[in-house]
Amino acid sequence: MNRYYKILQLNPLFEGMSEEKTGEVLKLLKGRTVSYRKGECMHRQGEPVKNFGMVLSGIAQVCCDDYDGNRVIMAEVRPGRTFGESLCYLGIEDPVVYIYASEDSDILWLSLDRLFEKNRDDLASEMQKRFITLLATRTLQMNNRIQVLSKLSIREKLIMYFSELATEEGHGTFTVPLNREDLAAYIGANRSALSRELSKMKKEGIIDYYGNTFRIITNRP
Repeated sequence: MNRYYKILQLNPLFEGMSEEKTGEVLKLLKGRTVSYRKGECMHRQGEPVKNFGMVLSGIAQVCCDDYDGNRVIMAEVRPGRTFGESLCYLGIEDPVVYIYASEDSDILWLSLDRLFEKNRDDLASEMQKRFITLLATRTLQMNNRIQVLSKLSIREKLIMYFSELATEEGHGTFTVPLNREDLAAYIGANRSALSRELSKMKKEGIIDYYGNTFRIITNRP
């Protein structure tokens, strides 16, 4: 696990911990690493969620299908981030969500069993607080996701999403971490309609892009 120490440090659960203490926490949370090939399912619809996952390498996509059977990407989880925390904490299954590897991935599966025992020790108490912080952080991230989906038009959704990415990068040029098919699934749109809207926005001088590198044009006439 030492080779993933820097990745673990990106997450509130492990941030600021020494390697020695990180090892103790991984034992406490019954950490186990599983490798998945691209396209392999990590969690199927209706399965009970007994553990939550942290991406160590690769990408995990949390998805559901809309009324017409089209895939909608609820979250794209990259190294250092987690998924399934709330369902694991509540101990319930989700009848609609499924998770799969969008590229070859290593996933660290973690258990909450010892964090909420009545007679927990100091380390477990600390990790319980860190887990609650993690849940709060994920809630804020999901709020951003809802803001994108709540927009009525493809253009509004794209502008909201691109603005979030630009804010994260700290300037108007940024990389979209999704291909066109996945971007369409992320904003709940048809791929052809998405491509048309991107072309229109480029012609109108709202954005510029080449491949997955985008720029929001702020000084428009």
